[in-house]
Amino acid sequence: MSLLNNYDVRNINNLELFARQVVEGFIIGLHKSPFHGFSVEFAEHRLYNPGESTKNIDWKVYARTQKMFTKRYEEETNLRCQIVIDSSSSMYFPEAKKHDPKHMNKLRFSALSAAALMNLLMKQRDAFGLTTFDNELREHTRCKSSTTHYRRLLSSLDKLLAQPIHNLTTDATKALHQIADSIHRRSLVIVFSDMFDDTEKSEKLFEALQHLKYNKHEVILFHVVDEAKEINFEFENRPYIFEDMETGEKVRLQSNQVKDYYVTQMKAYKEALKMKCLQYKIDFVEADINKGFKQVLLPYLVKRGKMY
Repeated sequence: MSLLNNYDVRNINNLELFARQVVEGFIIGLHKSPFHGFSVEFAEHRLYNPGESTKNIDWKVYARTQKMFTKRYEEETNLRCQIVIDSSSSMYFPEAKKHDPKHMNKLRFSALSAAALMNLLMKQRDAFGLTTFDNELREHTRCKSSTTHYRRLLSSLDKLLAQPIHNLTTDATKALHQIADSIHRRSLVIVFSDMFDDTEKSEKLFEALQHLKYNKHEVILFHVVDEAKEINFEFENRPYIFEDMETGEKVRLQSNQVKDYYVTQMKAYKEALKMKCLQYKIDFVEADINKGFKQVLLPYLVKRGKMY
């Protein structure tokens, strides 16, 4: 089973190993595809000149040739990328009936995607930071490119996944305004969210997205959903108790009684979100948690190629 097009649950518990496997598989796939022109590691090798720093010497090449070559990178930390994850309670859908560290929900998908992106960013010598939010900013780190920084952020993601909190509302509008004001100008901002904020305040949410663009940031919004359940409402025709994971409010109903109305409303909201993103020149990417990680890595790489 491909880690790119699906996920191998046996490897999910080790974020660093998982991220490395996903990225390595992705790079191999690029070399076999029309996208092989992207530089995902370094531009080329050149002979080592005595007196230079030895940190970029490729020792594997030396072992084969007995000659010292260094990796000449095309860019040196010229991209700053802030990865933003919505950690409100709605992101724990679909909820496991019992604690299962391998269960895939929207938050886990977002965290795994973020880990893979950080691995790829580090390979490209780019700087990256992490922001998590619900109704407040919970973590907000500066962008750095070191291995120590990478592992600290992976630890933060591990803690986030280990401590699910119920009835935690979201305020994406406030969080996005705070992020826009606090990060380095002309950054790439990657947002993972189901965008299930108060739909009656959707214009305020759109204004927050516009704020990011006004501050010269490039933005990719990954709309993270379980498409079958949350968009297409694919439930058996029988009574269910539906619970709002953020407020705890419950309602009992027959699924087919509301399916047509629900699907229509969701489609309208998603189209409005897509149109606003198009208007503000924000990349809107539908990210179905059941379709793997290629749908995340490739849009990022395309965006980076346009920026540099």
